[in-house]
Amino acid sequence: MRKSTSMLSSWLTLIAAVVLVSGTSASADTGKITANPANGKIIFNEGKGDVPACMSCHGENALGNDDMGSPRLANIGYVYLVKQLSDFAADRRVPSGMGMVMNGFAKELSEQDHRDVAAFVDSLPRKFEPSDLKVLKEDGHEVGKTYLGKLLAHSGVEGKVASCYSCHGFNGRGADPMFPAIGNQKYVYLVNQLKSWRDGTRSNDPVVGGVNMMQAVAKTLTDDDIYNVAAYLSSAPPVNVRDGVLIDNQTVLKEIVVR
Repeated sequence: MRKSTSMLSSWLTLIAAVVLVSGTSASADTGKITANPANGKIIFNEGKGDVPACMSCHGENALGNDDMGSPRLANIGYVYLVKQLSDFAADRRVPSGMGMVMNGFAKELSEQDHRDVAAFVDSLPRKFEPSDLKVLKEDGHEVGKTYLGKLLAHSGVEGKVASCYSCHGFNGRGADPMFPAIGNQKYVYLVNQLKSWRDGTRSNDPVVGGVNMMQAVAKTLTDDDIYNVAAYLSSAPPVNVRDGVLIDNQTVLKEIVVR
């Protein structure tokens, strides 16, 4: 585990440079990112043209929906959100199931709209809304064991995979702007994405040294590993009891020129 953790750590500086320039646009006058959260709010709540309101799938507070398999968008990271919308629009990420509508929606929105929506949802008040694992299990979903997921998230597995902590921070609270928050993400979405990374149907992860980071990690995970870590992360509180710090994932937003 030390070797794989060290390898991931050595990638961080390189990935920072890649992620920071992905899907962003800077003002020629200031060098800062330009975004209009007010326009993003309108698109999120009301839609635009043929694109329906984002809240119809992601919830009025952008916290996601396990029944629909839709992810939490609130507070997960501006840069990551813009990149995903850009990748949907360019068909670099093509989801299956209900998520397949995202490609068409992203194409209908401009690059500026992408930035505006991302700025809006990333500036929403933080709310803790864990997935209801008991209800999901009753509904027939395979649900893992949170205590086993905690071990994987925090310590990884020696000789197999580094901890989620290595990149995504304590309890997956995010490492803005490099890595999105995955803590308190919806359980169904986490399971689906880890399986998609593993089977290669999702491949828009950062590539460093010829290695797709998330695909490489996911290929080491069994179904049980995925269920366990998703169970833990979907219900993990964002505050590290050791430092009391709550990451707001708005580092980039603080540098945005609001129009």
